[in-house]
Amino acid sequence: MGAEARIAVVERTTKETDIKLTLTLDGTGQCRCETGIGFFDHMLEGFARHGLFDLDLTCHGDLSVDSHHTIEDIGIVLGEAIKKALGSKQGIKRYGSCILPMDDALVLCAVDLSGRPYFVNDVTYTVERIGALDTEMASDFFYAVSYSAGINLHLKQLSGTNNHHLAEASFKSFAKALDQATAYDPRVTGVWSTKGSL
Repeated sequence: MGAEARIAVVERTTKETDIKLTLTLDGTGQCRCETGIGFFDHMLEGFARHGLFDLDLTCHGDLSVDSHHTIEDIGIVLGEAIKKALGSKQGIKRYGSCILPMDDALVLCAVDLSGRPYFVNDVTYTVERIGALDTEMASDFFYAVSYSAGINLHLKQLSGTNNHHLAEASFKSFAKALDQATAYDPRVTGVWSTKGSL
């Protein structure tokens, strides 16, 4: 297992956004992100670094309106890239989880690469914005990734009050859980499902 490079290139253009994204699942944590939203770039850099994914992303969005279309559409494209890079899902662990501390914040993320999208969010922000990122868009981003990739994704805030730390712990715990779930297990033949497919 693991002989083929798991790389996906996805491009998506609408009247609201123009996105080009390359994702390498078996990378080294390299990231080049240009979304026009500095704090979102920071979160995606943390995602790539801590998941050991290589991510190259450019997005030209209608930020003169607000951040919604840019963040949601990047979630859709990233989800598509994850799904495409995974391919048949032969030999992967499928499940992954991480409880990640970030100073006062403690966030749990659990994923199942089941092919059945479902998203549960239990992270509460107490400010409207972190930098140029509308905090309500954090949930929309993970929802878009979940449904586009076909991932069962749970995020749960165990503790914390600092909004920056809560966001960062969410992105990093997702990265660690996804890295675990996409890893190969030599004991798994085919796909890890009693149904025979994921």
